[in-house]
Amino acid sequence: MSYLRSATATLLCAALISPMPATAAEPVGQAVKIKTEVTGQSGPLVVNSAVHRDERIRTSPSGLGQFVFRDGSKLAVGWGSSVVIDKYIFDDSQTVKQLSIKAAKGTFRWISGSSKSSAYSILTPAGTIGVRGTAFDFYVGPNGTTAIVMLNGAAQLCGPGGCRQLTRRCDCVIATPRGSMTDVRPVNQAVLQSLGTERALPFLSGIQALSGMMGGGCGMTAALQRRPDTRQQQAPRIRAPEPPPPEKPRPGEKPREHVDKPHDHADRPHDPDGPKKSNDHHRDHHDKGRDKADRSEGKDGDRDRGERNRHR
Repeated sequence: MSYLRSATATLLCAALISPMPATAAEPVGQAVKIKTEVTGQSGPLVVNSAVHRDERIRTSPSGLGQFVFRDGSKLAVGWGSSVVIDKYIFDDSQTVKQLSIKAAKGTFRWISGSSKSSAYSILTPAGTIGVRGTAFDFYVGPNGTTAIVMLNGAAQLCGPGGCRQLTRRCDCVIATPRGSMTDVRPVNQAVLQSLGTERALPFLSGIQALSGMMGGGCGMTAALQRRPDTRQQQAPRIRAPEPPPPEKPRPGEKPREHVDKPHDHADRPHDPDGPKKSNDHHRDHHDKGRDKADRSEGKDGDRDRGERNRHR
């Protein structure tokens, strides 16, 4: 009997000190900031609303929710996002044995709490983010493409294509569900272009503002401000050159006579009624000569009549 009592006591003690998973009804954190529309399992969330294990959190296209877990870990959920608190196993009231979240789509920022780094994991369609430090942003696109940007500490992204270690501030890696994965490189404007949207990392670019969460912009705000205006890069429109003005004659110089050149266009017949300067000039010259001859004949007739009168 004493053996049975001793064994029972041992089992009870082990159950009391072993990590316990949170029940679905037990709160594991609460909302500290809600903007526009953020919903949980039971409906819209407000500030101080409790969140629970297995609860799915969704944000509207302009929504923003910030949450704090029992061990002090922080999760920001940006616009158009969907995430599930997948597992939550706590050691005591201040630390957790395991905390994992499953991000289906959207934009997020994660900041570790007082628990060991190995306790945290984030599941995405392209792979698992293992937390080795404090803070990072990550994005999950509609097709499952995942990008992670390191802000403080270290992290590891492992997927079908292998693993990448992020150890420096502003390091970035992009992975797809099919296994392709980029090399680690500093985040810049080209990363947003490869993701297909400037809304991918709103906390870095400053498009969405967070309250009381550490991190930084990695120069993304300045990069967006320096983005060239494509309208200014368009080639100027080329206009056809205007015909030169007609030359004016110099003082004392006779204006050049217009020469009626033969018409080049077969579809436009030459005007037969147009003025013919050469014929008019010949006719005028002939008329002037005839008038002069008539005047000479008149003078000769007067002279003959005068001579006849003197003889009489």
